[in-house]
Amino acid sequence: MPEHCGAFSCSNRRTIANRARGITFHKFPKDKDIRKKWEVALRREGFTASDSSVLCSQHFKQGDFDRTGQIVRLRDGVIPSIFSFPVHLQRLEKGRATSTSRRAEESLSMASLDSQEMATSSPQPQPNDDHGYALPASPTALKTRLNEALARVESLEREKKNSMAREKRAKTTVKSLLGDLREKNLINEELKEKLEFYSDLQIDLMAKQGHEYTKDYREFALTLHLHGPKAYKYLRETRHFPLPHPHTIQR
Repeated sequence: MPEHCGAFSCSNRRTIANRARGITFHKFPKDKDIRKKWEVALRREGFTASDSSVLCSQHFKQGDFDRTGQIVRLRDGVIPSIFSFPVHLQRLEKGRATSTSRRAEESLSMASLDSQEMATSSPQPQPNDDHGYALPASPTALKTRLNEALARVESLEREKKNSMAREKRAKTTVKSLLGDLREKNLINEELKEKLEFYSDLQIDLMAKQGHEYTKDYREFALTLHLHGPKAYKYLRETRHFPLPHPHTIQR
C-alpha cells in the first residue's frame, strides 16, 4: 500500500501524526472516466495512476466527503481541486481549450463589456489600489463566498475538535486506566500490580505493526484477558480500545 500522497509537491504520508490530524487517504476511482479526470487534475506529466495510487484528503473540498459512517469516504464522482502548483503549471490552465473553458471565457468577456458600458454611463468610485483583492460586484456572489467561508471555518473547527479528541485518546496509557478499572472492581490489586509493568503503553496507539502485534501489546492483552476478562471486555467493547478479539487471543 502506498505510503505517500500522489499529488504534486505533497509530502503527506501515512503516519500516526497525520491520522491524528484527520488526514485520510483515498484510492483513485475504478471508473475510467473519473480516474482520468483525477490524473488530469494532478497536472503531472506522464503520470498514470496504478490501482494502489492514493491522494490525501487535503486536495478535496469539505463537501466532497461522506462522513456519515465510521470511515471517511469520498462522494461519487468528485474530482480533487485543491493543489499548490508552481507558476509554470498554473499557466497551463489558461491554455486549455475545452468547450467548458471557452464558454466560461465568453461569459467573462460579456460581463467585462457590460461592466465597461456601465462605468462609461455612470462613473463609479475608483477602487483603493492599496488592496490586492476585490470583492464580487454581485451581492448574490458575495453571499455565496461568505457562506463558503463560514462553512470552511465550521469544518476546520470540527476537524480541530476531532483531532484534539484523537490526541487525547492517544495519550491514554495503561497507567491512567488501572485506577479506573480498580474502582469499578474489574481487576483486583494483584492484577493491578502485574499490569503496572505496562504502565507506559499508550492504549489507543497500540495498533498492529504490519501484520503482527508488538510484543508488549501481546503480553498486555494476554495477561489482561487471562486474569481480568471482564476488564478486557470493558476496555474493548465499552471504551472501544483496539484490543484483539478473544478468538485471536485464544489462537
